[in-house]
Amino acid sequence: MTEHVNRRQFIQGSVAAAAGAAMGMGLSQCAGAAAESSSKRTDAGVGANGMPLARIKNLKVSRLISGGNLISGWSHSRDLIYVHDLMDNYNTPEKVVETLALLEENGVNTIIADPRKKPMDIFKKHWKSGGKIQWIAEGHPTPEDLHTNIKASIDWGASAVYLQGVIGDRWLKDGHVDKLGECIEFIKSQGVPGGLGAHMIDVIVNSEARGFDPDFYVKTLHHTDYWSARRPDQDADVVDNNRDNYWDKSPAKTIEFMKTVKKPWIAFKVLAAGAIPPTSGFKYAFEGGTDCICVGMFDFQVREDTVIAKKTLDDMKSRSRPWCA
Repeated sequence: MTEHVNRRQFIQGSVAAAAGAAMGMGLSQCAGAAAESSSKRTDAGVGANGMPLARIKNLKVSRLISGGNLISGWSHSRDLIYVHDLMDNYNTPEKVVETLALLEENGVNTIIADPRKKPMDIFKKHWKSGGKIQWIAEGHPTPEDLHTNIKASIDWGASAVYLQGVIGDRWLKDGHVDKLGECIEFIKSQGVPGGLGAHMIDVIVNSEARGFDPDFYVKTLHHTDYWSARRPDQDADVVDNNRDNYWDKSPAKTIEFMKTVKKPWIAFKVLAAGAIPPTSGFKYAFEGGTDCICVGMFDFQVREDTVIAKKTLDDMKSRSRPWCA
């Protein structure tokens, strides 16, 4: 109990310290000060089909990134028990290769996916046939082995690696937070951008307070205006949520703290796993300060989602945070 209270006190103190430090920096490119909340962005060029690009270190990344759960077969299905099998049967290796080509054709040049055999074999086939899509790998190290899983993804061709959100959440809760920093340093030492993922904003708070210095963050962000959103009696952290109906417990807190963070930010679960229409979810995420959004897309959703993403970016009038990528 004492350890839990001490960790909570550290997190609360870290929020105040990090916010204070950010205010003390004055106005800078990504300081998050109110006077710098312009919607004007500096793109790292434009990709296929007019898709704006962001920059994360040496990578030019489409502002709309494809999620990889559809390829891996993982699904957030709430209480619909058939969805996992449906996704697995629809997204055959052949269908996924077609989808990757369609993503590139429409300007999506990056995908986030876990380092499982199915997606890695598909990427290899796609690249061999001339495909160029960049793979940002989800890192799944263990507290006992910080390197093997990460190194395997890089050896397979990952353009960047980040510690997957469940890893970030779980290691914070289990007292392994310093090992997150060690993993980030290892990723960066391998010559690719290294990032940190989270569902809990406290993971990002700790990273900033401890000076982990990732090259980018991958953090959930979605509004709560959808039918199956979290109810008042559902107070478990996302990593402990067995109801599968929310992924950011406190989006307002996420937006407020990320104003102080001067790192590229990729937001995921912006559609609450398919519960929020893209026109609404994309707008909320970009206005909330994210630099890129990661969205899982079936092949028949790709064209529409890219059109909506570009229109959302073009029509944006205000943001809560300066562009950091």
